[in-house]
Amino acid sequence: MYTIDDVQEMLGQIADEIPDEFFKHLNGGVVLLEECKSHPKSKGDLYVLGEYSYRQDMGRHIYIYYGSFMKLYADAPQSLLYKELRRTLLHEFTHHLESLTGQRSLAVKDHVRLNEYLHTHLTE
Repeated sequence: MYTIDDVQEMLGQIADEIPDEFFKHLNGGVVLLEECKSHPKSKGDLYVLGEYSYRQDMGRHIYIYYGSFMKLYADAPQSLLYKELRRTLLHEFTHHLESLTGQRSLAVKDHVRLNEYLHTHLTE
Protein backbone atom coordinates (compact mmCIF):
# COMPACT_ATOMS: atom_id res chain seq x y z
CA MET A 1 0.00 0.00 0.00
CA TYR A 2 1.18 3.50 -0.80
CA THR A 3 0.93 6.36 1.65
CA ILE A 4 -0.78 9.59 0.72
CA ASP A 5 2.68 11.20 0.81
CA ASP A 6 3.92 8.66 -1.77
CA VAL A 7 1.04 9.52 -4.07
CA GLN A 8 1.51 13.26 -3.50
CA GLU A 9 5.16 12.92 -4.51
CA MET A 10 4.21 11.04 -7.68
CA LEU A 11 1.61 13.68 -8.54
CA GLY A 12 4.23 16.37 -8.05
CA GLN A 13 6.56 14.60 -10.47
CA ILE A 14 3.78 14.29 -13.03
CA ALA A 15 2.74 17.92 -12.58
CA ASP A 16 6.34 18.98 -13.20
CA GLU A 17 6.06 17.38 -16.69
CA ILE A 18 3.04 19.53 -17.56
CA PRO A 19 3.68 22.88 -19.26
CA ASP A 20 3.12 25.91 -17.03
CA GLU A 21 0.55 27.31 -19.50
CA PHE A 22 -1.79 24.42 -18.65
CA PHE A 23 -2.02 25.70 -15.08
CA LYS A 24 -3.32 29.09 -16.22
CA HIS A 25 -6.60 29.89 -14.43
CA LEU A 26 -6.35 26.69 -12.34
CA ASN A 27 -6.43 28.87 -9.26
CA GLY A 28 -7.24 25.99 -6.89
CA GLY A 29 -4.49 23.82 -8.28
CA VAL A 30 -4.29 20.05 -8.09
CA VAL A 31 -5.63 18.77 -4.77
CA LEU A 32 -5.08 15.25 -3.48
CA LEU A 33 -8.01 14.26 -1.28
CA GLU A 34 -7.77 11.38 1.15
CA GLU A 35 -11.26 10.08 0.48
CA CYS A 36 -12.49 7.28 -1.70
CA LYS A 37 -15.31 8.41 -3.96
CA SER A 38 -17.81 6.16 -5.71
CA HIS A 39 -19.90 7.44 -8.56
CA PRO A 40 -23.35 8.19 -7.09
CA LYS A 41 -25.18 6.33 -9.89
CA SER A 42 -23.15 3.13 -9.47
CA LYS A 43 -23.63 0.28 -7.05
CA GLY A 44 -20.55 1.51 -5.21
CA ASP A 45 -18.21 -0.33 -7.56
CA LEU A 46 -17.32 2.55 -9.89
CA TYR A 47 -14.65 4.70 -8.31
CA VAL A 48 -13.99 8.32 -9.18
CA LEU A 49 -10.23 8.74 -9.50
CA GLY A 50 -10.23 12.40 -10.32
CA GLU A 51 -12.50 15.27 -11.24
CA TYR A 52 -12.30 18.76 -12.57
CA SER A 53 -14.34 21.37 -10.78
CA TYR A 54 -15.23 24.87 -11.85
CA ARG A 55 -17.52 26.92 -9.66
CA GLN A 56 -17.86 30.67 -9.94
CA ASP A 57 -17.42 31.16 -6.20
CA MET A 58 -14.63 28.61 -5.69
CA GLY A 59 -12.63 28.77 -8.91
CA ARG A 60 -11.05 25.93 -10.86
CA HIS A 61 -9.62 22.80 -9.21
CA ILE A 62 -8.49 19.33 -10.10
CA TYR A 63 -9.26 16.78 -7.41
CA ILE A 64 -7.48 13.43 -7.24
CA TYR A 65 -8.95 10.83 -4.86
CA TYR A 66 -6.22 8.97 -3.00
CA GLY A 67 -8.72 6.54 -1.42
CA SER A 68 -10.14 5.58 -4.81
CA PHE A 69 -6.67 4.93 -6.17
CA MET A 70 -5.90 2.74 -3.16
CA LYS A 71 -9.10 0.72 -3.70
CA LEU A 72 -7.86 -0.11 -7.19
CA TYR A 73 -4.06 0.08 -7.07
CA ALA A 74 -2.89 -0.43 -3.47
CA ASP A 75 -1.04 -3.63 -4.39
CA ALA A 76 -0.09 -2.63 -7.93
CA PRO A 77 3.50 -2.05 -9.00
CA GLN A 78 4.56 1.56 -8.58
CA SER A 79 4.95 1.93 -12.34
CA LEU A 80 1.27 1.06 -12.88
CA LEU A 81 0.08 3.43 -10.14
CA TYR A 82 2.22 6.21 -11.63
CA LYS A 83 0.85 5.51 -15.11
CA GLU A 84 -2.77 5.65 -13.87
CA LEU A 85 -2.14 8.81 -11.83
CA ARG A 86 -0.62 10.41 -14.92
CA ARG A 87 -3.50 9.29 -17.15
CA THR A 88 -6.04 10.64 -14.65
CA LEU A 89 -4.29 13.95 -14.13
CA LEU A 90 -3.92 14.55 -17.87
CA HIS A 91 -7.58 13.63 -18.34
CA GLU A 92 -8.62 16.24 -15.78
CA PHE A 93 -6.30 18.82 -17.34
CA THR A 94 -8.07 18.17 -20.64
CA HIS A 95 -11.37 19.06 -18.95
CA HIS A 96 -9.73 22.22 -17.60
CA LEU A 97 -8.35 23.30 -20.96
CA GLU A 98 -11.64 22.54 -22.72
CA SER A 99 -13.54 24.59 -20.15
CA LEU A 100 -11.31 27.58 -20.88
CA THR A 101 -12.24 27.41 -24.56
CA GLY A 102 -15.91 26.52 -24.15
CA GLN A 103 -15.41 22.98 -25.47
CA ARG A 104 -17.11 19.91 -24.00
CA SER A 105 -15.85 17.05 -26.16
CA LEU A 106 -14.30 15.10 -23.30
CA ALA A 107 -17.30 15.71 -21.02
CA VAL A 108 -19.60 14.32 -23.73
CA LYS A 109 -17.31 11.31 -24.21
CA ASP A 110 -17.24 10.70 -20.43
CA HIS A 111 -21.06 10.93 -20.30
CA VAL A 112 -21.43 8.34 -23.08
CA ARG A 113 -18.96 5.96 -21.40
CA LEU A 114 -20.73 6.35 -18.05
CA ASN A 115 -24.10 5.59 -19.61
CA GLU A 116 -22.66 2.49 -21.30
CA TYR A 117 -21.21 1.34 -17.98
CA LEU A 118 -24.46 1.97 -16.12
CA HIS A 119 -26.52 0.19 -18.75
CA THR A 120 -24.22 -2.84 -18.61
CA HIS A 121 -23.84 -3.02 -14.83
CA LEU A 122 -27.27 -1.95 -13.62
CA THR A 123 -29.12 -4.33 -15.91
CA GLU A 124 -27.14 -7.41 -14.83
